[in-house]
Amino acid sequence: MISVKTMKLIKALTLSLGEMGKPVVTQYQLGLLIHHLYRNKRYKSEAIPSLVKECAERHEFNHCLNQLLLQGILAHYKGMPNSVYSLLGIDHYPAEEVACTVDPFCYISHLSAMAHHGLTNRQPSRLFLSSPDASDWKSYAYKVMQKDLGDDLESYINNGLPTLSRAEFTKIGRMEVNRFTSKHLGAYKNISGKSLRVSTVGRTFLDCLRSPQLCGGLNHVLEVFEEHANTYLRLITDEVDLHGAPIDKVRAGYILQERLGIENEVIEGWVQFAQRGGSRKLDATAEYAHKWSDKWCLSLNIYERAA
Repeated sequence: MISVKTMKLIKALTLSLGEMGKPVVTQYQLGLLIHHLYRNKRYKSEAIPSLVKECAERHEFNHCLNQLLLQGILAHYKGMPNSVYSLLGIDHYPAEEVACTVDPFCYISHLSAMAHHGLTNRQPSRLFLSSPDASDWKSYAYKVMQKDLGDDLESYINNGLPTLSRAEFTKIGRMEVNRFTSKHLGAYKNISGKSLRVSTVGRTFLDCLRSPQLCGGLNHVLEVFEEHANTYLRLITDEVDLHGAPIDKVRAGYILQERLGIENEVIEGWVQFAQRGGSRKLDATAEYAHKWSDKWCLSLNIYERAA
């Protein structure tokens, strides 16, 4: 039977969890709440008499977690690691918001970002995410914990409380997840009022050039450029010019100038990155073709759809 004093701690945790407004709860988020309650020894203006120690230890975290699970306040989120929980009374959230809560450094990218920005009429059957590689992820996580815990970080870790760690998942509910890792954290924006991050329009077009196979295939990428490039031209050229590799600039230059007839100084400046006598291809994943762009020194290895 739970004591009256313990009930106050569980009640404070329950209220704190509800106020987070997150699609799911991770062990790290729960650990932070427990830690701060132990440090403050109150929930808002209400004291919690059972909290005498300065810092919670692992067995106290486990006790709180077990009570929340037993009372049905938390439940293991189906298909996700055991460190991820759903909260009683929280409505179903889209898979992309769950992903951005579980992995605070990922963002929606490629075909999923194209759909978000209205660049494609396709409804992706899987969720495309971009995330830092494992070493960078760990570095970012440590910086977040330093910000969240300040001078308490060392005691928090030493007491065995859960740290911010990368959760591995391949599905969220019925939605399969395609997780793309990169050494460089891409350009994304936070969506107001949601636990959601999505690559910017400019970065989404750059991703189309780099990984057309993750964006519906090169034929679809060309369709998207044909329909939307004029609308978002400045965003595309700024992103490619600032963050694109030489081959990205060559591919973008061919598509925008030679294929779509768009002329400006930025695009013309990318011609310097064309390599005479090279074997560059418009689609890096497809076989080399002998159809050629003389100006951009690029094999046009795309197989147009029949009319």
